[in-house]
Amino acid sequence: MGKYIARLLLKLSGWTVNPTVPKEAQYCVMIAAPHTTNWDAYYTRLAFYILDIPMKVAIKDFWTKPPLGWLIKPFGGIGINRKPEVKGEKRQSYVEAMAELIKNNNPIAMVIAPEGTRKLSKQWKTGFYHTAVEANVPITFGYLDYKNKEAGVGGFVHPTGNIEKDMKVIMDFYRNISGKFPEMFQVDERFA
Repeated sequence: MGKYIARLLLKLSGWTVNPTVPKEAQYCVMIAAPHTTNWDAYYTRLAFYILDIPMKVAIKDFWTKPPLGWLIKPFGGIGINRKPEVKGEKRQSYVEAMAELIKNNNPIAMVIAPEGTRKLSKQWKTGFYHTAVEANVPITFGYLDYKNKEAGVGGFVHPTGNIEKDMKVIMDFYRNISGKFPEMFQVDERFA
C-alpha cells in the first residue's frame, strides 16, 4: 500500500524512478545531489522508499528523541551523539561518528548532501568521502534530475584513498544532472 501511494505521489508530480539500482546501495554512503531546494528531501524519500533503499540521514540525536523523534525516525533520521562519554575525553569527529553508525547498521545508505547548502557551492564538503573510507563502504550516486524529472541511483565508486581520482569519477557523473534551480548547482571545481 505504501509503495503504491509513493508511486502515485511521484506520478502526479510528473516524476519517474529509474529502477536500476546497484547492489552497493544497500550498504554505503549515498550522495544526494543536486541539492537546491527543500523539495529534494520529499522526492528522495519517496523514490528511495520505492527502490527499497535503507535511507538514513545523520542528525543530532536531540532530534530523534520523542516527541520529534516519532516523526524524524520514520523519515530516516538517525541520531549522532558526539559528546565524549567521560568529561575531558576527546570528542568524536562527525566523520568518525557517521562511520561508526554505518559499521553498526547493515543495511544502511547514509545519505549526505555534500554541497552542504542549497545555495551555489563551488566546492563540495568531502566528509562523505572520508566517512566512506573510514567505514570501508562504497559511495553511491543518488540523484534527482529535475530537467528530466527522474530520481535514482546512477552508479558507485569504491574509494581508493586517492581522493582526486575518485572525486573525478563522481563529478563526471553529476556534471549533466540538473537541480530544481540549475544556477544553484555546480560540481566541485577542484575535481571537475
